[in-house]
Amino acid sequence: MPCACSRTSSAPKKLSQFASTKCASMRSWMQTCSFSIATCMYISKGLFFVLNFTRNEMNEREKRFWVFCPFFDPNTWPFLTTFSLLPKALYNTKSCCCCYYYYCVLLTNTTMSATTIQTTTTRASANFKVSTRRPSSKRSAAASNCTTQKGLRKCSFRDDDGISKTSQHHLLEKKALATTKTTKGTRKAHFVPKASSSSAVTSPSAKSASSEFVWKGANLKAAAMSVGFGLFVCFVVPRPDGVVPQAWNLLSIFLATVAGLVLSPLPVGAWAFLGLTTAVVTKTLTFAQAFGAMTNDVIWLIVLAFFFARGFVSTGLGDRIATMFVEKLGKSTLGLSYGLSISEAVLAPAMPSTTARAGGVYLPIISSLAKSNGSEPGPTAKKMGSFLMQTQLQCSGHSSALCMTAAAQNLLSLKLAAGLGIVIANPWITWFKAACVPGILGLLLTPLLVYKLFPPEIQDTPEAPAMAKEKLKKLGPLSQDELAVVITMSITVFCWIFQPFGITPVISAMFGMSMQLFAGVIKWADCLNEKGAWDTLVWFAVLIGMSAQLNELGFIQFIATKVSAALTAANLAWPQVFLVLHVSYFAIHYFFASQTAQVAALSTAFLAMMLASGVPPMLAGLTMAFHTNLFGAITHYASGQSAVYFGSGYVELKDYFRLGAIVGAFNFILWAVVGGAWWKVIGLY
Repeated sequence: MPCACSRTSSAPKKLSQFASTKCASMRSWMQTCSFSIATCMYISKGLFFVLNFTRNEMNEREKRFWVFCPFFDPNTWPFLTTFSLLPKALYNTKSCCCCYYYYCVLLTNTTMSATTIQTTTTRASANFKVSTRRPSSKRSAAASNCTTQKGLRKCSFRDDDGISKTSQHHLLEKKALATTKTTKGTRKAHFVPKASSSSAVTSPSAKSASSEFVWKGANLKAAAMSVGFGLFVCFVVPRPDGVVPQAWNLLSIFLATVAGLVLSPLPVGAWAFLGLTTAVVTKTLTFAQAFGAMTNDVIWLIVLAFFFARGFVSTGLGDRIATMFVEKLGKSTLGLSYGLSISEAVLAPAMPSTTARAGGVYLPIISSLAKSNGSEPGPTAKKMGSFLMQTQLQCSGHSSALCMTAAAQNLLSLKLAAGLGIVIANPWITWFKAACVPGILGLLLTPLLVYKLFPPEIQDTPEAPAMAKEKLKKLGPLSQDELAVVITMSITVFCWIFQPFGITPVISAMFGMSMQLFAGVIKWADCLNEKGAWDTLVWFAVLIGMSAQLNELGFIQFIATKVSAALTAANLAWPQVFLVLHVSYFAIHYFFASQTAQVAALSTAFLAMMLASGVPPMLAGLTMAFHTNLFGAITHYASGQSAVYFGSGYVELKDYFRLGAIVGAFNFILWAVVGGAWWKVIGLY
């Protein structure tokens, strides 16, 4: 086994002889010493090593080398003075380091230059101060009768006690010694394995992808923070007397899961599955309790909404409807914004996914209109594109709040409210009746507000109607698939609104999707490829299931009672409590990257506190559902549609936060003042 310590041209041969005579006899004690000293090093400097290991200053091969071979880590030299206790074990320091280096190579498949090893052995000599005398007469040199067969080398030798022993080891691939000259004329050597069917030629500057360890799992920092938060609640925070241990354990798992939704150590669905698994493994929940929410009708209605949205996008029907409004209202930039916003409000009841409407319909149309007028991401963005993007985003909150089936979070909010006993008769009509006045007024005023705060440089677009007309001409009459979507969605929306024969919304959606599948408008393969739908099914079910179990275990009622008592002691009437909780709910969304995630995590608790303080149930249930749509544009990460529009590159981040805060506050006040007056008129309180 050749060693890299030689300076002569015959180094490979001599070092091979050295390895056969020295390294074989030292292998057993070297392994024992390496593991014992490595253990000492890790115990003494565990924290330092973890921090150093996780930094990006070392590549993955070097990191692995230091894990297996701490002797070569410069930070561990002080611990190696232990070798001074083993004088008989050391022939000389350089020999020890050379043999140990190859032991490390076998473990980690790591290559090092001869200069590195020379430096290492020199430093080792200085630190260890071990005598380099030849061994005593009792120790006989290793015998030279070594045989090699099929890559296995066997050597016979005598140990310190004169006992004959045999060692065997696999030979490394034949190596070629490559030498290069540095600027100072010194020679630096490294060994390059000979290419074979099992290994490729490598060099010090080239990394072997197959041998590198690359962590591909969760974000460890985010995961540690999320899990640590749950553990802190479980084991450090005292459990209140009115909470059973099972509820407290479930709360800690639930909080760790919610923290993961914010910090994103893994994709949302994966992290939620880990949380669910933890609840089952710790026997906090039974298997039936953990997966009981998979049969929730609202979750399946949300999944079907993804499928409906794909039908609108794939057939081009959504694009056609939006273009028709551009043709009628697109003579100015402000008119374009009204046409696009109103068309989304028309599409929303039958296309219950705000993100799908943004990414599949309106982003392509707005990008095309902006670029045709010389407005592209960058210096020309404010000509038109940035204004249209922001207007469409800010108006999407009103479009989503206008109808019950316009957004996934609406359905989830009603389901959670029903879990607290807030059952709304004829929900589609009741919802639209309560939301129509503030929603329509918001659609009319929001474009004007954005126009004043963020005016476009191009204010007249006389060519836009002509472009839209030309596009409609190219599209031609309704295609067979578009006509099928119109018919099936008309039937579905009719059933959603009027619920004939007592058909629930989820059954209506199933019937409409079945007709589209039967007609071939959407293929089953398309449904399977709709990853967002299946991801939502998993993590929605997990959060809803945990929330429902917390409610059954009495924790939600416990919190509501405590908060209600505190508010009563502060002499706050229910309208004041109602306002304080809504403001808090709005501000908290700055810490969430999903509207539906916040609903699943907090809606039940906030509703329970409102009910405990005397807020009318119907008012509490509907306003919490309306409210969830109003903060979807306050940041670039506040919702799926916000991320879609931000990704276009037309709006700078500082403008996103500025406009999001101002327009978000305006929407909140509009729905509180105008909506509050309207809800009084229709008898919600």
